[in-house]
Amino acid sequence: MSKITCFGEVLWDVFPTHKKIGGAPLNVASRLQSFNHDVTMVSAIGQGESGSKIMQYLKDCGIDTSCIQVHNEYKTGKVKVMLNDKGSASYDIKYPRAWDKIRLTEINKKAVESSDAFVFGSLAARDDSSRKTLYELIERAKYKIFDLNLRPPYYTKDVLFYLMDKADFIKFNDDELYEVSKYMGSKYHSLEQNLMFVAEKTKAKQICVTKGEHGAVLLYNGELFYNSGFLIKVIDTVGAGDSFLGSLISQLLNKVEPQEAIDFACAVGALVAQREGANPKITPSEIDAFMNPY
Repeated sequence: MSKITCFGEVLWDVFPTHKKIGGAPLNVASRLQSFNHDVTMVSAIGQGESGSKIMQYLKDCGIDTSCIQVHNEYKTGKVKVMLNDKGSASYDIKYPRAWDKIRLTEINKKAVESSDAFVFGSLAARDDSSRKTLYELIERAKYKIFDLNLRPPYYTKDVLFYLMDKADFIKFNDDELYEVSKYMGSKYHSLEQNLMFVAEKTKAKQICVTKGEHGAVLLYNGELFYNSGFLIKVIDTVGAGDSFLGSLISQLLNKVEPQEAIDFACAVGALVAQREGANPKITPSEIDAFMNPY
């Protein structure tokens, strides 16, 4: 079991017919906790029922909430989610929200310093307040995991480059990889060429690129590992990439071989995509049955 701190947005995903608790770092934290890691969430909520329900959800998951701040002047995070006929999501992310104003405290500094890994994304850096706190916490982290989450207009090249340069592990989806590698001056066309280009330009020793229904590729200490995906009926893709990342981190921190780790992570991501919401409960026996159907 590893101690892991996740930083960033906690919020409500509001669908046309219902709403669910989410936010990429919260989703990653939830999946990591389901694999029995010791997880702390660093974020902020507003006063009132919406924030209280997120706090209770985190506690029910067994996630340490000592670094969740409560702000009087800002509302709890909210995102309007729109799904197309294939279950793929687009987002209207309300701003500013409480998680944009995460303060640096002794408690969250100590949480990061005592952790084996620190997980953060690009969306939480959209506001000066949370970005400054993130930059301070990164300097205290032992192993830094950067999950790009490009949501226009909430990122800049300079911030992306800074966070990539600080990271030990970077996770992209394929569209994000092509966009960012182009920003960095890549002239390549293939996914692998651009992945290796980014690896050469940054300090990251591990880079993972998800490819939707076509699986993922993992660069791990100079070697590439592949999974070609699982054939499923997609209900919605919200949170699938986050559960993929949480599962992959869990496996790698547990010293599982990279090929086995990426196979496992792709299976969990697929199981999430064929269910409603970002954080469905998935048991080890369900994962095993899905990966070994015969």
